[in-house]
Amino acid sequence: MTTRTTPAPPSDIRVRDMTVDDCEAVTRLRVRGWQAAYAGLVPRSYLDGMDLAVAEDVERRRASFTGGSTIVNVVAERPGLGVIGWACYGPYRENGKPLARGEPYALYVAPEQIGTGAGRALMAETLTRAAADGFPDLALWVLKENALARRFYERAGFRPDGAEESFEADGALVPEVRYVRPLGGPAA
Repeated sequence: MTTRTTPAPPSDIRVRDMTVDDCEAVTRLRVRGWQAAYAGLVPRSYLDGMDLAVAEDVERRRASFTGGSTIVNVVAERPGLGVIGWACYGPYRENGKPLARGEPYALYVAPEQIGTGAGRALMAETLTRAAADGFPDLALWVLKENALARRFYERAGFRPDGAEESFEADGALVPEVRYVRPLGGPAA
């Protein structure tokens, strides 16, 4: 089976390891990303409530940097703008247990930077690092109705594998579908 490659990102975007100093920017980016991407897909009350938990999320992220986590975090920067995107991945989790495959846990770009190549740069870095870490493939969950995100992942070589589940957000069930992408080697 062949896999598509993610197009090269613009050269003015720099992707680097996230540091503890990036925790606040990443948390705010994640909240803004959820509020922009999931408007109309997740209850507004849930999205608005995310603003109230920023301080706790920043502290949780800072603590994870000293806790020996297996999660890999990277950020995208653009000159003059600072951090404009964030992605993280680690072992795929199923029933609370990590598996051999990898999982992109998050990929967010500042809403005003969507379509500028920042997401492609983060995805390219995630794919490269996850393959180097020995993951045979990556599996991720995406909101079923999030057409923009589904097209993004499909362009990066991910395909739905038929698995579906939902999560609860302020009393509403939000359906997700699982996408998988081989990373090369014997499993591909």
